[in-house]
Amino acid sequence: MTARAMTYLGLLLGLLAFVGAGSLYTVNQVQQAILLQFGKPVDVVKDPGLHWKLPFIWDVEHYDKRILDFNLPLEEPIAADQKKMLIDSFARYRIIDPLKVFQTVRTETVIRQRIDALINSAMRSVVGQVPLTSLLSQEREQIMRDIRDQVNAETAQFGIEVIDVRIRRADLPEANSQAVYERMKSQREQEAKKIRSEGSEAAQRIRAAADKDKIVILADARRKGEILRGEGEAESTRIYAEAANQDPEFYDFYRSLLAFRRSMAKQDTSMVLAPGSEFLRYFGKTPGSLDTSDAP
Repeated sequence: MTARAMTYLGLLLGLLAFVGAGSLYTVNQVQQAILLQFGKPVDVVKDPGLHWKLPFIWDVEHYDKRILDFNLPLEEPIAADQKKMLIDSFARYRIIDPLKVFQTVRTETVIRQRIDALINSAMRSVVGQVPLTSLLSQEREQIMRDIRDQVNAETAQFGIEVIDVRIRRADLPEANSQAVYERMKSQREQEAKKIRSEGSEAAQRIRAAADKDKIVILADARRKGEILRGEGEAESTRIYAEAANQDPEFYDFYRSLLAFRRSMAKQDTSMVLAPGSEFLRYFGKTPGSLDTSDAP
């Protein structure tokens, strides 16, 4: 074989290898592909393995068929009770119809942009119908399902299925948190004032009842005391009367002595009396002369 023939053979083999390489393509287990003829889809390939195509005429566009995660940016929807929220969430989606994806959104970047916009709209719609407390309770599961279903109703036209939408954290913005704290503080202060007012009212009722009981007890004690004092004075008067009736002259003398003692209790006491004063009538009598006035 001549050199020229060898050259032609080598060129032919190289061309065949080049054409053969351009005629084969692979689809791995996590991918699905679309065959394009001059930019227009002609077939969808979902089976993994080695496949052939028309070289230089057909192109291949690959799409992932796994469930993909997508972290969403922080959203700030307003709840039904007019409280602004900060919601941190993520979505999980998959491509179920690569042909629709190619015809509508084409690339994964656009897919994520569309999902982000749809979830943002659905979240504002659903969260705007429930109060803040629902997002912090077991109702969150139903809220996330409602958001997912609303998004899926829109993404079906793109050949995309949203598997799940999850709210990782729902919180108030810093300014709202401070306002809520101040409102809670004000409510607690009002409750404390109410409790203190009720306690003060109860204390006043107890003190009034105690003062009333005190007045009644003291009045009853004074009444009994006056009765006992009156009875004692009556008994004392009776005893004095009996003693005076037994010896009036001695009783009169004893009372005079008591009067002398009381009037001269202080050492600096001075008295000016006439000799014939009734107060000194017993001082002029000698011992044993008390009864001389009654002698025959």
